[in-house]
Amino acid sequence: MRLFRPHRRTLTSVLVLIAISAAIGMASPFLLRGVLDTAIPQNDTGLLTLLVAGMVVAAILSGVLGVAQTYLSNVVGQRVMHDLRAAVYRHLQRLSLAFFTRTRTGEVQSRIANDIGGVQNVVTSTATSIVSNVTTVLAVVIAMVILDWRLAAFTLVLLPFFVALTRRVGNERKRITSQKQGRLADMSSLVQESLSVSGILLGKTMGRSDELAERFTRESRELADLEVRSRMAGRWRMATVQMSFAIMPALVYWFAGQSLAGGSDAISIGTLVAFTQLQTRVLFPIQSLLSVGIDMQTSLALFTRIFEYLDLEVDIDERADPVVLDPAAVRGDIRFSDVTFAYDEEAEHPTLACVTLDIPAGTTTAIVGETGSGKTTLGYLAARLYDASSGTVAIDGVDVRDLSFASLAATVGLVSQETYLFHATIAENLRFAKPDATDDELVAAARAASIHEQISRLPDGYDTVVGERGYRFSGGEKQRIAIARTVLRNPPVLLLDEATSALDNETERAVQEALDQLASGRTTIAIAHRLSTVRDADQIVVMDKGQIVERGTHDELVARGGAYARLASKAGMADGAVALS
Repeated sequence: MRLFRPHRRTLTSVLVLIAISAAIGMASPFLLRGVLDTAIPQNDTGLLTLLVAGMVVAAILSGVLGVAQTYLSNVVGQRVMHDLRAAVYRHLQRLSLAFFTRTRTGEVQSRIANDIGGVQNVVTSTATSIVSNVTTVLAVVIAMVILDWRLAAFTLVLLPFFVALTRRVGNERKRITSQKQGRLADMSSLVQESLSVSGILLGKTMGRSDELAERFTRESRELADLEVRSRMAGRWRMATVQMSFAIMPALVYWFAGQSLAGGSDAISIGTLVAFTQLQTRVLFPIQSLLSVGIDMQTSLALFTRIFEYLDLEVDIDERADPVVLDPAAVRGDIRFSDVTFAYDEEAEHPTLACVTLDIPAGTTTAIVGETGSGKTTLGYLAARLYDASSGTVAIDGVDVRDLSFASLAATVGLVSQETYLFHATIAENLRFAKPDATDDELVAAARAASIHEQISRLPDGYDTVVGERGYRFSGGEKQRIAIARTVLRNPPVLLLDEATSALDNETERAVQEALDQLASGRTTIAIAHRLSTVRDADQIVVMDKGQIVERGTHDELVARGGAYARLASKAGMADGAVALS
């Protein structure tokens, strides 16, 4: 109901048209009774012409009003669908990275596409259909009572039984629909994962393509079976209702005939014909209402899945009056003060425990350590992809939780190992960082990332489509395009999350040169897997089990003979020389 509130004016117009249409529909049976009981028996051709003309006008008006009502109903419905889709997407954009790390992408896509698409019929037509049918039923019942209250009572006596029967059918379909949408989400996830470039590569190289096809076939077969069960649920019960409605006019003739045979002349032929016409008019909307009731109960399963997402709490939100940093005045001083963080609050040991670290403006700090030591987590806290459980992370003395999202995004730039490029042109991928960037700015950014020459040699240059996840380019080329994208944003703080760990030595050197050029004059946090890339950092921070165990320069740490020296020894750097392997 809240979704319809912004469109109440248009909805009011629909309700007015429904009321007028119902009133016009009430008039026709009375005109018909006048034709049969008065005009024809009395040979009054003038009255006959007038009454028939009234019936013709009523039919035309009903048709015109029906078209207008349908148009306005669909306008309202589609606007509500748009609002619902936009609300879900916008809310998902506000959720933290933690939600997406534990949720399948296919599941999210299914909620937006399949679940919201599934309620379209309810939203676009059911709401107005309910009002229309209720109005029609009330108007027709009043007309039936006016014509003959005995026939009206005889017609409506079974209605409560039909309503109870329909509710049982609706509950059954709601349960099946919930199962069906869950299965549909599973199938969407399978398609999204197995038919992506990465999924196809994995399936083919592992020889599992046939097994994936069989798995999809099973999912599809189970979905088809659930669809049949959904459509057949309560079909016999509803068939009983439909048969009863079809039989009812015959029973009315029988009831009227019995009354006439008993000597009563209260029911005229005109009244009987007009009543059966009204009966047809009332039984159809009643049947429609019963079907709508089933649709509404079925759609509740879909709405439940949609509102599960809308009701998710936004765990990382912008404060009401956020601080906005002046981009030209940002120095880039970063301080972690007694920071503790855990991905799982019930975990025995936190991911980070009481970490305190100062990163002066314009310097490069490398964070190294074994896998799982908390390196990446520390960097993500600086970008506020997560919030610290306790302690503070501050940029230029301002807690990142107090900064506006736009200001934080303009201040901290991230280049990660997981390079993501949209299925669009190179220029469009670069302009994702700065939509108003000129062509000259794109070229300058690409030159800074040492990728301009490769792009220039392409037949379409910057208009080359990169393909799904950038698979038309090598890992090093994708990484340098990502670096160019970050150059366009020109952030004062740079976060490098193992940006070269997946590259070969030659490509790594090319990318590292681009990164060094990008890091010049900026505050840089380099989360490193290969120690050879960070030996020249102003300070190196060694992490172990969520805590800082050492810090200093490369030479100082090697001389100290501690944790860093052991890591350097494994990398062939114990003597201070950079290993090529």
